Amino acid sequence: MRVQGGTNMSINIQAKTDVSYLFSSLGSGASGVAGSNFLSDYASIKNGSYAKLMKAYYSENASDSVKTVAKNSKAASTALSSEESKAYAKVQTNTDALKESADALLGKSLFEKKDITTKDENGVESTVRDYDKNAIYEVVNNFVNDYNSVMKAVTDTDDSTVSRRVTSLTNETVSNQKALNRLGITMNLDGTLSLNKETFMNADMSKAKSLFNGNGSYAYQVSAQASLINYAADNAITKGSSYGVNGAYSSGFSSGNLFNGYF
Repeated sequence: MRVQGGTNMSINIQAKTDVSYLFSSLGSGASGVAGSNFLSDYASIKNGSYAKLMKAYYSENASDSVKTVAKNSKAASTALSSEESKAYAKVQTNTDALKESADALLGKSLFEKKDITTKDENGVESTVRDYDKNAIYEVVNNFVNDYNSVMKAVTDTDDSTVSRRVTSLTNETVSNQKALNRLGITMNLDGTLSLNKETFMNADMSKAKSLFNGNGSYAYQVSAQASLINYAADNAITKGSSYGVNGAYSSGFSSGNLFNGYF
């Protein structure tokens, strides 16, 4: 991982204590409209990453790190190659999947005890009130696979903000490593995770519930970090955009040519 003068225009959003600062790159004058910061903000809104961050920002008990990024995010101007843009787009796709699988672990019904019917070697059925371990395992397995996809995808990127967000994700995992190990989830040298099914199925599911379920849980933190990595990857793509002298976007801009027809 390589972690490391035209007609004046203005937009006035009154609820400054709410979201107006998120559009702070909107300047007055044609230069403000055509500037890369505005276009980058527009791109983030158009491709959906901005909406994802806002959902995380306004969610109940949103983490401080999500709020900080939402308030302070600005796009710089550095062109990306086509391959680099694709690499960041892959990170976005994989973090979308990771957030989805992490959110699935946060669902209340997953860790509710149910009537579980089993058969012994003689075919005799018995019903007990317990956690549905098979269902929980499937969701955790998806989570681990999606987590690993993110860790592999970021190795092809070279953006400091993305790197910092990935480090934060890794730190969340390290800080929960003992609890993860008890469930048969171990961290590999490359930052990916391994899940031992036998160990998991024999583990105390109340421990799994404590680790994965509810606000502030490990899954909650991973979901938040996935949103932040996704937004950072989007900014890494859109910050390469610029409105050139020939009246078109530069090759590093991946959000289409909708604005080209307006200037």
